[in-house]
Amino acid sequence: MIEVTHLTKRYGSNAAVDDLSFTVEKGQIYGFLGPNGAGKTTTMNILTGYIAPSAGEVVIDGHNILEEPEEARKCIGYLPEIPPVYPEMTVLEYLQFAAELKKLPKKESAAMIEEVMQTTGLTQMQNRLIRNLSKGYRQRTGLAQAILGYPDIIILDEPMVGLDPKQIIEIRELIKSLGQKHTVILSSHILSEISAICDHIMIIAHGKLVASDTPENLTKLMRGSGSLELTVAAKVADARKMFGALPGVQSISVKNSTEENACDVMIKTEGDHDLREKIFYLCVEQDTPILRMQHTHVSLEDVFLELTEDHPQASPAKKKRKFGFGGKAKQEKAADSENSTQEESGETNTDYETDAFTGAAQGMGAAEENGSSEADAVDRVSVGAEGQESGGKE
Repeated sequence: MIEVTHLTKRYGSNAAVDDLSFTVEKGQIYGFLGPNGAGKTTTMNILTGYIAPSAGEVVIDGHNILEEPEEARKCIGYLPEIPPVYPEMTVLEYLQFAAELKKLPKKESAAMIEEVMQTTGLTQMQNRLIRNLSKGYRQRTGLAQAILGYPDIIILDEPMVGLDPKQIIEIRELIKSLGQKHTVILSSHILSEISAICDHIMIIAHGKLVASDTPENLTKLMRGSGSLELTVAAKVADARKMFGALPGVQSISVKNSTEENACDVMIKTEGDHDLREKIFYLCVEQDTPILRMQHTHVSLEDVFLELTEDHPQASPAKKKRKFGFGGKAKQEKAADSENSTQEESGETNTDYETDAFTGAAQGMGAAEENGSSEADAVDRVSVGAEGQESGGKE
């Protein structure tokens, strides 16, 4: 359904998306994971035709997003992080307006709107002003707009941000039901929700794809590492010698335990080796009591941290300036002439600034969602605009 090849998006000297390639198969729910500033929102904006890439190609169901933008967009329903709703409209008026924008046949649009409202649980709210709805129902309204017209692909950017546990469960079940008829791409920071919903997970860090597989396979890849923790009644040297000789042991660390005359052992194994039974019989043979044995289960959170921590980070100079917006940036500029020169040359554009510019383009509410003041929001827009201008000149 989607084929992304060598996708790159630059803002000045900063690469928000760096040579990204992946494919999306039909009829599955894909989870798009990554830390803040990894390039998730930028990638989604390129997939939907909202912004153009600096290099690379995106093909949506056989249509190139640059060469056939209208045909490609017909295949996509998109819900940005901030739902693009009009507070002065009722739910029904907004969906009728969205149907006209999507050029849906008038004879069919009324039935489609009714069905979409029923699917998203908005039927009882159809005559209420959107400004009077809770965040959860606004999210549902944005989701109803995205699935209106039944596009083959539905792209959801952080659909569960700010929702309470009850609303999260409702949206989760709704996304699962959508996955039966549509291909869904979902970005989220709630890792437990991603593992519960998604058939396939893509992890992105610093604009690059670092992993792409099913949740089960991703955890299996790392389950062999750091799999056993033991406390045995033995000396450190004896335990290291005894367990280090076992086949399948990748590494072993032994230290004195808080328990008297015992030591703690951490054994990392290779592949899918399960050494619990062998360790039990070995300890019986060596007359060494096992006081504790724990098998460590690797979670999706462990996989996420492992893959994103090991990836190359931004330069120390860029890290120092990462959150230098507004007055803070001006203070640093006055205090450090070298940093001032770098800022004027456009080197201060970070992934975080790129995402801030994108969010501001969708609505100034993005700054407020992140707890920023109005002044900070203006600074973010101006910083992002400068980065985009220099990117265009390149």
